[in-house]
Amino acid sequence: MDRILAAQHMTAGDLLPVIRQQGDGIADRDSSSVPIVSHAGALFDPYIRPSAVQSLLQIPSAVLQSFQPRSSNPRRAWQRFVAVRIPSAEALAMDPLVMPDSIALIDRHYIALQPYRPNRSNVYAVRHGAHLTFRYVDQQSNRLVLRPHNLAFPVELIATAPGESLGDLLVGRVALILNEL
Repeated sequence: MDRILAAQHMTAGDLLPVIRQQGDGIADRDSSSVPIVSHAGALFDPYIRPSAVQSLLQIPSAVLQSFQPRSSNPRRAWQRFVAVRIPSAEALAMDPLVMPDSIALIDRHYIALQPYRPNRSNVYAVRHGAHLTFRYVDQQSNRLVLRPHNLAFPVELIATAPGESLGDLLVGRVALILNEL
């Protein structure tokens, strides 16, 4: 069993449900804890294991409940909200909207390329190779067009691999950006 857990990069604690004790980091009943995870965790893990959580981000429950999902059936089984830190190199293309070392709250149930708010482009977390990229996204036939906010950076195209859909490349809509903590 130890070898199976090691191969899955898990611990025995990852198999147990998370039981929250009073005073273990939950601010109050009006807030929810969103796990801050690695980019790989946001990209590939449907459920975030406790050992994969780097820290917790407290967000008012009403804010999370106000976000409307738009997802495919397979994605509905995924843990909906995760947060990631955006490194300086990735933030430059979206400057000044995204600052270096900011935190992005990703709604992994919103993978439609429809504007969340009329006349405003969505920022998406997108799988670009094995990396997570943050850009405005449009679709052109079987490609995603990644547009930066900072016009000094190039527009990029990502073509789908055989058997892959455009939705497989979208990790989710960036619902909230925390630039300064």
